Amino acid sequence: MSLLKCKRNAFRLSQDELGKKCQVSRQTINAIENNKYDPTLKLAFKLADVLGTSVDHLFDHE
Repeated sequence: MSLLKCKRNAFRLSQDELGKKCQVSRQTINAIENNKYDPTLKLAFKLADVLGTSVDHLFDHE
């Protein structure tokens, strides 16, 4: 399970709710969680901000 999905679930947010907070579609959140899409830097920072974490922590590049 991706860290993004774990954090989203911890905040009890649906993909749609997180997408609305970040001004993207539910499909975009789904694609990011399933490693099918790399978010823009702007979106990565927005996701991290909404989920109360850092970009480095949310998107472990290893």
